[in-house]
Amino acid sequence: MAGQLLNPNLLLAVPLAPLAGAAIAGLLGTQFLGNLVGRKTSHTATILGVLIAFILSVQTLLAVMDGATFNGTIYNWMTIGTLKMEVGFQIDSLSAMMMCVVTFVSLMVHIYTIGYMKDDEGYNRFFAYISLFTFSMLMLVMANNFLQLFFGWEAVGLVSYLLIGFWYQRPTAIVANMKAFLVNRVGDFGFILGIGLLLAYAGTMNYQEVFAKKDELALLSLPGTDWALLTVACICLFIGAMGKSAQFPLHVWLPDSMEGPTPISALIHAATMVTAGIFMVSRMSPLFELSDTALSFILVIGSITALFMGFLGIIQNDIKRVVAYSTLSQLGYMTVALGSSAYSVAVFHLMTHAFFKALLFLGAGSVIIGMHHDQDIRNMGGLRKYMPITWITSLVGSLALIGTPLFSGFYSKDSIIEAVEATHIWGAGFAQFAVLAGVFVTAFYSFRMYFLVFHGKERFGQAHAHGHDDHHAPKAAHGAHGDAHDDHHEEEEDDHAHHGLEPGQKPHESPFVVWFPLVMLAIPSLIIGYLTIGPMLHGDFFKGVIFVGENHPAMEELSHEFHGAMAMAIHGLSTAPFWLALSGVVAAYYCYMVNPRVPAWFFAKFHAIHTLLDNKYYMDKFNEVVFAGGARLLGNGLWNFGDKKLIDGLLVNGSAKVVAWLSSLSRVLQTGYIYHYAFVMILGVLGFLIYFLPFWPAK
Repeated sequence: MAGQLLNPNLLLAVPLAPLAGAAIAGLLGTQFLGNLVGRKTSHTATILGVLIAFILSVQTLLAVMDGATFNGTIYNWMTIGTLKMEVGFQIDSLSAMMMCVVTFVSLMVHIYTIGYMKDDEGYNRFFAYISLFTFSMLMLVMANNFLQLFFGWEAVGLVSYLLIGFWYQRPTAIVANMKAFLVNRVGDFGFILGIGLLLAYAGTMNYQEVFAKKDELALLSLPGTDWALLTVACICLFIGAMGKSAQFPLHVWLPDSMEGPTPISALIHAATMVTAGIFMVSRMSPLFELSDTALSFILVIGSITALFMGFLGIIQNDIKRVVAYSTLSQLGYMTVALGSSAYSVAVFHLMTHAFFKALLFLGAGSVIIGMHHDQDIRNMGGLRKYMPITWITSLVGSLALIGTPLFSGFYSKDSIIEAVEATHIWGAGFAQFAVLAGVFVTAFYSFRMYFLVFHGKERFGQAHAHGHDDHHAPKAAHGAHGDAHDDHHEEEEDDHAHHGLEPGQKPHESPFVVWFPLVMLAIPSLIIGYLTIGPMLHGDFFKGVIFVGENHPAMEELSHEFHGAMAMAIHGLSTAPFWLALSGVVAAYYCYMVNPRVPAWFFAKFHAIHTLLDNKYYMDKFNEVVFAGGARLLGNGLWNFGDKKLIDGLLVNGSAKVVAWLSSLSRVLQTGYIYHYAFVMILGVLGFLIYFLPFWPAK
């Protein structure tokens, strides 16, 4: 099959199948066209669409592994001179792998949503949104040009806005989705500047055509400066990735996005949308490899995110927010790999992380169902015997997250740490410390949550000392209540009702449609790293797709030290990351199972640090005062001076006053007498004669 071209019609069906499902659920299943189809039709259509996309994606990946490729135009939208604006696909090992990850995780989320959202009035609308999101992400990863990349980039941003604010009756959800939208606009401004620079100097938006001119671009400087053009373009592109992939300081939107229903947390904020930036930088590796300055910038930003966002996870009590901060930290790890020129390692961690992070989010959702929508981990405990499937799958996800040998997260996370050790660009020293310290921090907050939720004494069904989650939906917008409480409780509940189990109530396992996706995600979380590390990192899987310069030896050193997946796992038992992770688990066990007075002592002793973390490093306050306050100040200034004084005062009212003044002068001359007008006419004729006729003799 070597050299064979893939069928463009089948490729086109991959994004169009979820789009068709979204159209059926979103148009026919909502009030837009009069609720023509019911819930069953809506979820069947969307699940079928994503299933078709997944099957075709797997077939595409198998064909690509056999040597088949595709890089061509599907639809020519517009031609302006020599510039072509088109829809096109570039299908290679990178995009085919991403297609499989996106469609598989999306399929599991669709199935899970049947159970989680079963009591929600917006059921059909939610299915339309998540299916539309899948279409947008597929268009992004399959693109062969910057125009289509930008379309997919903005489309996932738009749909995430709709999903985060899905429960639009809640003010907190509206604030969260507006925050996500605005922060992403900051990143996207940099992104479009980067695309514009490349377009201006390469004269094309096609990836391969831009890459072909990379050596010429590397010699250019930004006009008026001595900055390398490629460095500026790459940093601008990465600023877009900072917004989409929630890197410091554009990370502030992601934790608040937990206001949306749990399935979208798994789909958008763990597995797909937030990894768009990582995918984009990997796709642009031929350009980034030519700028060590851009790589150092990426490395430092990723290191800050990996370490300092992990610290915030330690003090969170909302189960979804703990997982959200772990997402931020792991995205930082991926970014560190990009800065180390280990693009394939970053993509490898993207893939493994997609499975175990989606598993952890969906597991958290299953716990929330069992706890009657109480999300405070301090009100849980001992759920292991009531929810055995949720417990064991969440344990698998947690072990993968902390990098336990043989689990998928171990192979990708350890590879990142090794790649950083082999990197010698500016910022590598700090990055090395950050990723190692982050191992302990990740293990600590992950197992703090795990122990408080599944082990220890039962703290539910009693008068709690801790307030219940105040981020829940109104009654009409709740997710699945499952059977976690009796029907008469549903009937008695109003918007201000107690959230959590009533005294005497016990949680029990979620329904099949909820736990089945957990099991299906737990399997790759356990084995996918072991099976794929060889070809993806040390084989030819990304050959000709991801480029690494000769002056960046990280991947070469990694391959030199690799002697098989099992040997790596055995060796991992004696390395610093393993012992740091084990120390984190032991510390969490001691602090929350054996001696709970230790966290209380730390809180009392280091109250200032706790306050700093509780306020998220005051980043929200900084943005509120500096950017929002600055915008208000600028707006008030523009209104008071620009609008009131300049436009209204000078231009509008001023011009009226000038006309009035001229009119008052002309009124003096407008007497109404004919002989006055005749006299003026005679004076005018006399003036013309004096000016034009040659009365004066020539000298």
